[in-house]
Amino acid sequence: MHPLAERLSNQDERALAKAISLVENDAEDKLELLKDIHPMTGRAHYIGMTGSPGAGKSSLVNRLITHLRKLNLTVGVVAVDPTSPFSGGALLGDRVRMAEHFTDSGVFIRSMGTRGSLGGLSRTTKETVRLMDAFGFDVILIETVGVGQSELDIMKIADTIAVVLNPGSGDVVQVFKAGIMEIADLFIVNKADLPGVPKLLAELESMLDLVKHDAPWRPPIVKAISVQNLGLENVWKRMQEHFEYSKASGERDARRKTSLEREVIEVVHAEMMKKLVEREEAEEKGWVEEVTSGSIDPYSAAVKLLQDYAGGFERKGMGR
Repeated sequence: MHPLAERLSNQDERALAKAISLVENDAEDKLELLKDIHPMTGRAHYIGMTGSPGAGKSSLVNRLITHLRKLNLTVGVVAVDPTSPFSGGALLGDRVRMAEHFTDSGVFIRSMGTRGSLGGLSRTTKETVRLMDAFGFDVILIETVGVGQSELDIMKIADTIAVVLNPGSGDVVQVFKAGIMEIADLFIVNKADLPGVPKLLAELESMLDLVKHDAPWRPPIVKAISVQNLGLENVWKRMQEHFEYSKASGERDARRKTSLEREVIEVVHAEMMKKLVEREEAEEKGWVEEVTSGSIDPYSAAVKLLQDYAGGFERKGMGR
């Protein structure tokens, strides 16, 4: 067993921090570690918090942590912030909003940049969640960057997805473009003390009547005022209700099966890309130079690379 995996099983917090850094930096023994911790996962409730910028996701997560700790539940948090395309750095401002929990041994917060990923999450978010699950947290909160209309990666990880909205954020139709309606298990109307709440609630109900009228689970709509610590009890109650429903209906198992299938493909893709880069660096005249010089077109180069991979599998006895 990988040394870090063994320490994780003993709930060594320093080992968890080191393990997350190891997967983020794509260390050589990353896959060995993830393989060893896999039997230790599957117990936590994964909750995704997504929504537009300024909806109050970080403040809501901060207050939800406080509520969960009062219930004696341990909490892992993965907070994803956008990475600058110019400097390559990330502000990681969510850590500032959750600073009051830093000294709580029952809470572990990890911030990470997207590092170029356009799905609202970092490429290693899923692996970080797995490590936190193996550590033994009861609840793992995953806060995405402020999403627009295409950043829906959270649906590949979370058991329960909460879409956070606030009045005055624009036409509600904008919210439901390109899949937000389909991925939501719960809608949280934050900043519910602002004008425009009744209108937003009515629009949400109307859209749900159209899209979810015959669905077995109709996403509930919950009002909250995170800065005043109001509505958090009802938010958690609704999250629990969805989790129990998803377990009883088999939806949780189906989601996790789909997530594991995607994960296998993602790992294969990442490892193939790594080997392609290594091969290109080792060759005197690689495929990049050939394509650039015009001696071969991009499509023929791609076919040739795939044929080389297929030939490698056959030589190793993996082909049919």
